[in-house]
Amino acid sequence: MESNRREFIRQSAFSSAGIGIFSIIPSPVWADKTLPSDKINVALVGCRSMGFGDLCQSLDYPGVTCTALCDVDENVLNEKGAELSKKFNQHPKLYKDFRKMLEQKDIDAVFIGTPDHWHCLIMVACLEAGKDVYVEKPMANSIEECNIMVRAAGKHKQVVQVGQQQRSGFIFQKAMELIKTGNIGTLRKINIWANFEYGIGADIVPDSPVPPGVDYDMWLGPAPLRPFNKNRFHGSWRHFWDYGGGLASDWGVHLVDMGLWAKGITIAPDKILTYAGNTSHEKKARETFDTMTICYPKSDFVINYDLTAGLQRGPWDMTYGIAFVGDQATIVTDRTNLTVYPETDQKTKKFRTEEYKFIEGKDSHNEHVHNFLDCVKSRQTPVCPPEIGRAAALHVHMANIAGRAGESVLLWDDAKNKFTNSEAANRLVIPEYRKPWKLPEY
Repeated sequence: MESNRREFIRQSAFSSAGIGIFSIIPSPVWADKTLPSDKINVALVGCRSMGFGDLCQSLDYPGVTCTALCDVDENVLNEKGAELSKKFNQHPKLYKDFRKMLEQKDIDAVFIGTPDHWHCLIMVACLEAGKDVYVEKPMANSIEECNIMVRAAGKHKQVVQVGQQQRSGFIFQKAMELIKTGNIGTLRKINIWANFEYGIGADIVPDSPVPPGVDYDMWLGPAPLRPFNKNRFHGSWRHFWDYGGGLASDWGVHLVDMGLWAKGITIAPDKILTYAGNTSHEKKARETFDTMTICYPKSDFVINYDLTAGLQRGPWDMTYGIAFVGDQATIVTDRTNLTVYPETDQKTKKFRTEEYKFIEGKDSHNEHVHNFLDCVKSRQTPVCPPEIGRAAALHVHMANIAGRAGESVLLWDDAKNKFTNSEAANRLVIPEYRKPWKLPEY
């Protein structure tokens, strides 16, 4: 059976009021404040790539106005300001320091699209200023920063959405429906893979002067002071531990999140088995791992995550994907396609469940941003609040920590916020901020 997006909207249990049936997180009111009108004033910190994409998608939402842009690179700042003026007739104020931006009183919500090492500081500052927040994934660059962000969100009662947009997509909502209604039988394992050329890193280049218009000290922020190198800057910063977690946390946080959603898991793993290494013969500008095999044993199923950077093909002839393996059928999916492959009953020679194929042809960034804006107005909990962002981030951060600490097995005590079998791993739980920046206290 084949289905398209329009048919799915009509038939799915996730459309209209039915969406609550399979919701993992309830939707209490976060705060009792309401906006004075249907207008929402938004700002963006970190104006390249995903951040600017999130902002542009918000401008499709009725009543949204961009009142501020902030970036440490004047070139990017001026370019994106001009683009907003030309394409959207929007004329935001421009800032190079987010702290000055937050003094602007008319901002209701802030999109954070900076490198990962800035997420925690900026999000906490936004919450303290009374702003709602959409923060890109992974939620932060360390375990303790994720913990702080959850506690800060709980204290300030602002609406916070983490940019794990697959939670808003028809494809994965349909997958969850099929799993939770027993269509594939008992879920036994989840196999995840991600093979991307860019994960191998950029060509090695020497350090160079800071480009004109760039406040490099502000770009580094709490990260260690290092000479400027373009490979640690726009586009490829995530291959260095100071700012990101490589392919494991870039794509992994999205894909592992779907494995957790299938069973409603919103806590850190208590055990993780990891192989992490650099097996490619190519010498690239990279600290993160190009090859990883990660196993997350759960109480009644297992999640396996396989990563091979520098390649573009993987299982099922897909660059990336997820196979939800049940005893009646296997669901194979990425962001644009879903196929149910039924098992055959050996006695009757018939399929154990119905075949199903769903072709959507698009991902769900727009829907995720609009869910956030809906919640800014309603004060309800968005589909990916900080608790969910933390769970996904900790699963991938712990795999990276295992590799960095040289541990094949890590055991985690969430109540004590520590690994119980590795002091080398524990030294990577809490980041050390460069002065004068301080890790927020919550």
